[in-house]
Amino acid sequence: MHVHQRRAAVLGHPVAHSLSPVLHTAAYRALGLDGWEYGMHDVTEGALEGFLRDVDAGWAGLSLTMPLKQVVIPLLDHVDPLAEAVGAVNTVLFSAVGGAGRGTGRSAGRDAVITTGTNTDVHGLVAALREGLGARGVAEAVILGGGATAASALAAVAELGCVSPRVFVRSLDRIGPLREAVARMGVSPSFEVFDERATTSALAAADAVVSTTPKYAADQWAPLLTELLTTAGEKPRGVLLDVVYDPRPTALQSAWSALGADAVGGERMLLHQAADQVRLMTGRTAPLDAMDHALRAALTDRAR
Repeated sequence: MHVHQRRAAVLGHPVAHSLSPVLHTAAYRALGLDGWEYGMHDVTEGALEGFLRDVDAGWAGLSLTMPLKQVVIPLLDHVDPLAEAVGAVNTVLFSAVGGAGRGTGRSAGRDAVITTGTNTDVHGLVAALREGLGARGVAEAVILGGGATAASALAAVAELGCVSPRVFVRSLDRIGPLREAVARMGVSPSFEVFDERATTSALAAADAVVSTTPKYAADQWAPLLTELLTTAGEKPRGVLLDVVYDPRPTALQSAWSALGADAVGGERMLLHQAADQVRLMTGRTAPLDAMDHALRAALTDRAR
């Protein structure tokens, strides 16, 4: 299948580290979408509205990374229910309609581009966790961190069976958006401040743990977890997913695996959320194997 002049890109600030171009370009090649191209643009919060205004009918969609996942919402024509509940959009889809329209402030006589926001992070989290869980369900879950990805993690563990996870954060005063997302989703987590023994014990006892903290922020739990469980002669009960994929593996992931438990790297979430974006933007089933191969090669090159 040959498709001409279709564009997509990842936006964020900073964005140079993103592997989205690797994943999407690999998908286009495998699908034979020769006319499709996927770019990368460093876009700040203040510049996002202008970027969207300049989009034309040749665009298929955007992948959004931080800090744009929440600020984009009021700039869109439509937001799907999941993204609205989570309070984070990581994917923008474009559809052209004849005549002028509100979407991107297009002038009269030109095609209007209607913007729709969705969230594939939840799909990515669920799919990555299932790689480690297999057929097991999730009765107890722990989430580390209180940002936008934590809201997606709440939706993910709820889909897997746990609507009352424990969420550990640095400060209860800084999770207003997460509390609002909780109210929209109808889940009932408990919020707790990081504490060495309570947090470490909770990690060990959960069926699923999702660390959504920035790189290195969860490293402190690695030696504590190792000490606690080695002394007790135990291993973690559940599956760990650390959304950080650079460095890879993280200290927490390495400690978890060394204790004999299942750990899933953040690159698996990255792969699955990108695959869902490809499906949404192209209308084709994503070539997961080709994308996975390209991602592994890119991560190996980056580690050299």
